[in-house]
Amino acid sequence: MFRKKYTWAVCYGLLLTAFTVYAALDTFVIRRAYTVVEDSAAQAVPTAVISETNAPQETTEEPVSTEPVITENSYSDENITITITEYREYDTSIYVADVVVSSAEYLKTAFAENTYGRNVTAKTSEIADSVGAILAINGDYYGSQESGYVLRNGVLYRSLAAHSQEDLVIYADGSFEIISESDVTAEILLAQGAEQILSFGPALVENGAVAVTSEDEVGKAKTSNPRTAIGIIDNLHYLLVVSDGRTDESAGLTLYELAEFMQSLGSKTAYNLDGGGSSTMVFNGVVVNNPTSSGRSIKERSVSDIVYIGY
Repeated sequence: MFRKKYTWAVCYGLLLTAFTVYAALDTFVIRRAYTVVEDSAAQAVPTAVISETNAPQETTEEPVSTEPVITENSYSDENITITITEYREYDTSIYVADVVVSSAEYLKTAFAENTYGRNVTAKTSEIADSVGAILAINGDYYGSQESGYVLRNGVLYRSLAAHSQEDLVIYADGSFEIISESDVTAEILLAQGAEQILSFGPALVENGAVAVTSEDEVGKAKTSNPRTAIGIIDNLHYLLVVSDGRTDESAGLTLYELAEFMQSLGSKTAYNLDGGGSSTMVFNGVVVNNPTSSGRSIKERSVSDIVYIGY
């Protein structure tokens, strides 16, 4: 009888261990591709097709150049203007991309490997390269969660709400709104013209006022960290921000410090994205900041998605 009980206990322990290992692998390792997005690799800006019937008359005026003007920290063409500035605040290096676009269509998101799924990841720079992004930051790492809205480029992939989750909604006209998933469904937001829903948080700035406090910080993040945020100053005028952290050179930011910084730059609405080792900014194929997970080595962490500026 004792031997039978012992054998049963051993079998139960083995089954429990196997289930625990499988659950961990399923959550963090096993890839599950749910939807492959239509190839979104960047294409050249389309040029007008001129037929014989609409050919322009001869003119002495010089043709207008459509070639972008690019420097180490800026980009400018007829639709997109980007200026990157490095700030030194709170004993931390903070990289700010000031972006003005002629249309919200140039503010986009992309999945790793063009695939919506679980544990499908790639480096921010790799995803940016795959879509021809001019500027990119890491997104909300939707793939690490089983709930929370996922709406990307006007397509709804996940509508399962996370309790009390605070999201950033980007509408087709480029405007921002902070919502709670407890208050409105993803389907309603899509019907109202939502183009992107980012589900990480919290909101940093709302209506020009800081939306977090030092007391909130204790429950949100107990130490200073690398951070990523996106904000809006005015119509079609955005801020994409990444800070370093966890190193001797850069302490990192608390959420409250990040909120104060975004407000100081003129953000009317600002939202916190995935941070820590994920925090990465890429400009014209070059990683701008110093991403790190441990502080001991500078390297990118693979993520599930990016927010980017491009065609």
